[in-house]
Amino acid sequence: MAEENYSVPNILIVDDVNANLVVLSEMIKNAGYIARPVTSAKQAWAAIEALRPHLILLDISMPEMDGFEFCSLLKQIAKTRDIPIIFISALNSTEDKIKGFHLGAVDYISKPFEVEEVTLRINTHLKIYKMQLELEIYNKKLYKIINDQIRKIYEEQKNIIYALVKLSEAKELKKEFHLERVGKNSKLLATSMQLSPIFQNEITNSFIDSIELAAPLHDIGKIAITDHILLKPGKLNEEEREIMKTHTEIGGKTLNEIYSINQHNEYLKMAIDIAMCHHEKWDGTGYPKGLKGKEIPLSARIVSVINEYDTLMHERCYRPAYSHDEGMAIMEDKCGKSFDPDIMAIFYKIINHIKED
Repeated sequence: MAEENYSVPNILIVDDVNANLVVLSEMIKNAGYIARPVTSAKQAWAAIEALRPHLILLDISMPEMDGFEFCSLLKQIAKTRDIPIIFISALNSTEDKIKGFHLGAVDYISKPFEVEEVTLRINTHLKIYKMQLELEIYNKKLYKIINDQIRKIYEEQKNIIYALVKLSEAKELKKEFHLERVGKNSKLLATSMQLSPIFQNEITNSFIDSIELAAPLHDIGKIAITDHILLKPGKLNEEEREIMKTHTEIGGKTLNEIYSINQHNEYLKMAIDIAMCHHEKWDGTGYPKGLKGKEIPLSARIVSVINEYDTLMHERCYRPAYSHDEGMAIMEDKCGKSFDPDIMAIFYKIINHIKED
């Protein structure tokens, strides 16, 4: 369909009576517009395909397909539904007028035609249609501007999150790239889970994008843990373990304070759940709240699996790295205890794709 040109609006006239076409064409030309007379719905459709009209004057009583049917057809098709239609007819009943408006017509002109009435109605509806087109163009431009601003804010937020991740990572020198791996592998596991009937309704594309950004913040609370505990080369004593456990609540509180002034940030909202709950266990023996099963947020259940595996596969200040087989044996032993067994079933299937460096 050819594009509209608003320098000179063109008006399609559809009427099976030639005398009516002549009269209306003359009125339209005198008003300064282009008249395009046709005698049937079939001819009208061909004319619309050749050049989209700015307005259609449509007779109701026509052979083969009447005006009501043709109007209904035009309103069902995306490329023609917004073209304003004015019915023209000698039928003057209220019922016919109401039917026309229900079908989507913008006005109704009765025969015989009055020059001033026809001209006034055409001028009015062309102005309205032009304003609608201009508003549509304005809205598209506004939508682009808003989207650009959202993308800019999103990138700025990502940079802030990345800085927080690096700050957290700097505390534990042996954990270089651990946080990035947890983010990428959590996204990989979530993407695989999306294909499962068990999780497909919970895991959206937005969830997948958010978890990649949120997962690296799981240990942000360790910033507040003193180095002599965090970097201790041997096992922690009971008092030290209790202090270490507080990193979950510290992390959740820290992120919640950031989220309180930026509540449209979905991955910060998820990051709070992850930071607070990634040490909760499926059987309810975890911390800090002792949540059990699906009481634990799904994002935290995913990150707990990935975080544990990555921790086992890499050296820590208090132990060497485990081999893959040793690490998998430990993971399997914790299935149904620490970890959601449905998540673990998918984790086993993608283990060869999990990045370890």
